[in-house]
Amino acid sequence: MSERRQLINLAYRLLGSLAEAEDAVQETYTRWYAMSRQRQDAIESPGAWLTTVTSRICLNLLGSARVRRETYVGEWLPEPLPEPTDSGTAADPADRITLDESVNLAFLVVLESMTPAERVAFILHDVFRYSFAEVAEIVGRTPAACRQLASSARRRIRAAQPSAAPATRQSSIIRDFKQAWEAKNINALIGLLDPDAVAIGDGGGLATTFLDPIEGGEQIAHAWIEIARRRPGNMTFLERTVNGRPGVVAEQDGVIVTVFAFEVAGERIKRIWVVRNPEKLRHWTTG
Repeated sequence: MSERRQLINLAYRLLGSLAEAEDAVQETYTRWYAMSRQRQDAIESPGAWLTTVTSRICLNLLGSARVRRETYVGEWLPEPLPEPTDSGTAADPADRITLDESVNLAFLVVLESMTPAERVAFILHDVFRYSFAEVAEIVGRTPAACRQLASSARRRIRAAQPSAAPATRQSSIIRDFKQAWEAKNINALIGLLDPDAVAIGDGGGLATTFLDPIEGGEQIAHAWIEIARRRPGNMTFLERTVNGRPGVVAEQDGVIVTVFAFEVAGERIKRIWVVRNPEKLRHWTTG
């Protein structure tokens, strides 16, 4: 059971969904406990066995997820994670996720563009430091093929991710954006947004949001002013950490109904991801 934290961390990075990660890890343990004690004792490294089974389950899920997402209403975004709570109990699986560069929303969105095999090979080798021989055993390909998969994934990451601004500068820019938004200052918003910025919303058909990406800093600024105008009186915007990066949440009647994640390049906001699907916000609290 001590392996559970590592498995949740691995599965979340592979799937981009904490709910699906929990299911994959649960299925792994179901298979472990379905074996006789004799078979369990014969396994030299239970941790390696659990990792292999979880990875293979995730590989299969990634293939079927592509089919499911074709019928998803609007854009599909990874499930955002809040900062771990200070309870120390880690009763919530979200508290088991180690927040580093491999879980920021920008990174997870790029992972979505990879093939399932690319994603698994890259995460296992580059993030969790498994050798290509070990990755090959899990993925069912040769070590040389896994090396190529990881290399291809690395190129995608480099091409898609601009140099990130320092964390303190990101916080300052997001704070300025929130203040300009609340003040309905469109010129300030335009100044904070990259001219080629893109905003993507995910309501999953369960919450109202824009279905198609909004392209262009000015267009996004106008859309955000409209959001501010329509904001209910009982809704407040709060600065929160989203997947380890500065972000904003909308809270209504004590419930977080929207999570805004940002990618900041240079001195401007390049991407905004808006998650409103309530099924992806169940780990968020007002604490």
